[in-house]
Amino acid sequence: MTRGVYTHQPVMLEEVLEALDPAPDACLLDATFGRGGHARALLARLGPQGRLLALDRDPEAIATARTLAAEDSRVTVAETAFADLARVVDACDLRGRINGILMDLGVSSPQLDDPARGFSFQHDGPLDMRMGEDVVESAADWIARASAEEMARVFRELGEERYARRIARAIATARSEAPISTTGRLADVVAAAHPAWERDRHPATRVFLAIRLHINGELEQATAGLAAAVDVLAPGGRLAVISFHSLEDRIVKRFLRDQERGDPVLRALPLPGDHSGAKLRRIGRARRPSADEVSANPRARSATLRVAERLAEAA
Repeated sequence: MTRGVYTHQPVMLEEVLEALDPAPDACLLDATFGRGGHARALLARLGPQGRLLALDRDPEAIATARTLAAEDSRVTVAETAFADLARVVDACDLRGRINGILMDLGVSSPQLDDPARGFSFQHDGPLDMRMGEDVVESAADWIARASAEEMARVFRELGEERYARRIARAIATARSEAPISTTGRLADVVAAAHPAWERDRHPATRVFLAIRLHINGELEQATAGLAAAVDVLAPGGRLAVISFHSLEDRIVKRFLRDQERGDPVLRALPLPGDHSGAKLRRIGRARRPSADEVSANPRARSATLRVAERLAEAA
């Protein structure tokens, strides 16, 4: 397999463009550049005075972003997880001047499709799953050292795996016989231990998801990134977030709701005007990909897009 050659289909592209709706001179931030599908479409909406900050923690994504930046002076690239987006914005002296932010959570198709990255049980390869060089411990390292109790907790809480304890015990037994260092072997161990295979879903799906979320700290990254995004947006700026599973979407949904409601204590004070501390206004309802998009790109089927707009600070 030739690495780096992929057919990239950005998820919910038209919906993202509609949500952010940038002016020609807008300053945008793509917090998860990936292979640049969304970024290129957003750049096409910008004029000569527009600007795009492209972030990613994946070295291969950053290489693609830097190639784009070499061709387009409007693009600035930073290799970092999106939880650290405020630092990049501050370094560019753009706090409070960002007009739109896109956060496309989760793993990208190129990461899934490259066996060497170790994200997928569909391609046998090294059991890695690290999204970037900032992640020290690989999935194989974690599987080798974690107790059965810790594995069961991660599988249950992050993968919502019903048989978490049974699978964790099976992994502990298997690794005592030989190290679990490939995606294929881990998938086989989980499949053999799983008593109830779901139709159209591999029995290792939830376990692989849980391990990936755990070693990359993805839910913590999402929480921190959302908070940072609100702080750097200009009044009227838009935040668009695409999530791919229930735990991510729950974090996004609750965060946007809480930022719209503000502080309940302040809200209850008998003062004129809005003193709640609310920072966002949700735009429309959660959106899902069209049937046509899911047919063309099955990986889009679980995507959910939520959008909010930054409010002006209360006087």
